[in-house]
Amino acid sequence: MSGVPGAIDESGVSFVVSGGRQKSQDQQSANATISRNTESLTTARATPDIVKLADGNLHYGAIQEFLDDPTIEEIWINSPSRIFIAKQGVPELTTLILTEQEVKTLVERMLAASGRRVDLSQPFVDAMLGDGSRIHVAIPDVTREHWSVNIRKFVVKSHSLTDLVKTGSITSAAANFLQTCVDSGLNIIVSGATGAGKTTMMNALLNSARSSDRVITCEEVFELQLINPDWVAMQTRQPSLEGTGEVTLRRIIKEALRMRPTRLVVGEVRQAECLDLLVAMNSGMPSMCSIHANGAREAIAKLCLLPMLAGSNVSAEFVVPAVAAAVDVVVHIGMLASGQRVVHEISTVSGRIEGSSIELMPVFIRKGSILQATGFVPEKLVGLGQDDRIKEKSRGQES
Repeated sequence: MSGVPGAIDESGVSFVVSGGRQKSQDQQSANATISRNTESLTTARATPDIVKLADGNLHYGAIQEFLDDPTIEEIWINSPSRIFIAKQGVPELTTLILTEQEVKTLVERMLAASGRRVDLSQPFVDAMLGDGSRIHVAIPDVTREHWSVNIRKFVVKSHSLTDLVKTGSITSAAANFLQTCVDSGLNIIVSGATGAGKTTMMNALLNSARSSDRVITCEEVFELQLINPDWVAMQTRQPSLEGTGEVTLRRIIKEALRMRPTRLVVGEVRQAECLDLLVAMNSGMPSMCSIHANGAREAIAKLCLLPMLAGSNVSAEFVVPAVAAAVDVVVHIGMLASGQRVVHEISTVSGRIEGSSIELMPVFIRKGSILQATGFVPEKLVGLGQDDRIKEKSRGQES
């Protein structure tokens, strides 16, 4: 390793490199003797997992086979002896057993390229691997005893709305409606639980936008993968060991507005950055974001709550009308018991407020196993002269 005043010979025995001077013949002979005597012991003690961890810079040891398996969507480590994988949304316990040190070595290797760190002062970390997979780590004493590692693989089977129709996640009528919404520059919210497919849906929507759009994406960790030729992706940055240099999501959103975007995208809103997104939406900037919620109505309620985390001077009297005016469409997705990810509801925000609640009008809603059109056409699309087109496509799907 460059810059390290020591090295490891083939037997695993460390020695010191001293000032570039030639070692004496006696010292070389001694090292050779040690190497021969320890070779058999080293081979006997080294398990295949340990050997794999030393293979190469991009090899992640015993879990590499899980990373290479395209059917595995997620990997998580609760303890060295409790390692799980998920296939088609269904979790299963593996037979793989590591040691505490192997887990730590694995995490260090995964974080090396990202420039991010995890330690007692920063017990959580989010980072992206070279293949686009996302890793999240939590360490004791935040966790009870062991390091907790979650790896969400970037397994994209659907790059467009057409792909989502082919996989059965959405009907062609609903896809055509969402295509119309994207073309019209409407503000779209994608809601759902963790692992429901929000990122996949956002990728499909954004890849359906015009190639002339300048898209700026703001994320905590890079996840979105677009094909748009005019696309700039930005992510947050942790503070340094001295506590300086942090770049927050709020800062990125503000800077993105200075970059001449024609479409602003926030990967996910969780906190006060929702206020900055609302301001951008209300400035006429076509925008899109995802949010964790149990349904379309709950997503709107959460959007009304999060901006108030920005400060005591931000009140519901300001936020609720801002959300009603800014948000146009909510797409709620979820996972069925079989593990299939589907669209459960597509609703539009009418802009009307009843008491403290914002009125939602479902355009498509899932009944049983079928996503059905309600027949409602949003006023904003009626004004664009596209209501007949939507109705015709909805009738064709139902027939």
